[in-house]
Amino acid sequence: MSNEVVAVAQEVSALTTEKLGEILKIAQMTKVLAINARVEAARAGKSGAGFAVVADEVKAVSQSVQTISDELAAGLAERVKVLDSVGTHIGGSRLADLALNMIDVIDRNLYERSCDVRWWATDSAVVGACTDPTRENVSHAAERLGVILDSYTVYLDLWIVDIHGNVVTNARPHQYPRAAHASVADAEWFKQAMKTEDGTQFVATDIEKNTHLDGAQVATYATAVRKAGRADGEIIGVLGIFFDWQPQARAVVQGVRLTDAERDLTRCLLVDRSGRVLASSDDRGLLTETVNFAPAKDHGYHSLVNGSMCGYALTPGYETYPGMGWYGVIVQETEAA
Repeated sequence: MSNEVVAVAQEVSALTTEKLGEILKIAQMTKVLAINARVEAARAGKSGAGFAVVADEVKAVSQSVQTISDELAAGLAERVKVLDSVGTHIGGSRLADLALNMIDVIDRNLYERSCDVRWWATDSAVVGACTDPTRENVSHAAERLGVILDSYTVYLDLWIVDIHGNVVTNARPHQYPRAAHASVADAEWFKQAMKTEDGTQFVATDIEKNTHLDGAQVATYATAVRKAGRADGEIIGVLGIFFDWQPQARAVVQGVRLTDAERDLTRCLLVDRSGRVLASSDDRGLLTETVNFAPAKDHGYHSLVNGSMCGYALTPGYETYPGMGWYGVIVQETEAA
């Protein structure tokens, strides 16, 4: 609707400018006729005196028409500018709100992941595999993790890791054999999980490719497994869960409610705090492109150098999940851009 307002305003401006130009031409012709009539009246002497008065009146009328036309053109230009500004504001605000909705959907989704990892870390099978990693306990834990994954299809794999950073078992050993018995001692998510103070804390990482999961893009969530599953228990291992990022994020960025006319002109993005593209409605630049959209505040819009409109919103977080400092960004080209 905002684009339609701007388009109509521009059409009205163009039409009015055209018609005003025609009026000015007529006024100019009238002025010339008045001058010619005044010249002829002067030649006629006293007998043309009355005609001279008429010529002067015609000239005065043409000047009035030109003055009114000039004033109308100036006033119209100001109002069209206001309409254009209103249309831009409406359109930009809408893009910013859509961007906020987009990042909010992601936050709510990832909040659930933070709940999952803290809950599953207290599962008796997970605790048992870390407490006494016998073949029987490890096998039971792997089976239990597999059951969990059958119900939670948004994950690629779940790993139980000992306090030394060695993977004890994973939920899909046949699909991801490289994960079994891998060392993640140097992984930041493992090191941070080992530093959590109690069972209420968790670790969340930026999107990255996991080599043990065939290079898939994942959001990793981790927390410490604690003795007896108690929130204040001694750390006996770590549980890492790997959210299958790409298809879930694609569904969000491609699900933004745009009109058919907008869709080919619009790119919907999720970016990290540095502007790195985490998800894109056109599947371009994933984890390689950096978008310089220059946010001036948490939620807003502005025009880019190429004339495109950019709406953006900083992650608001959800419940106990503070967000990752990511942004939802929507860039919409004009037809002429």
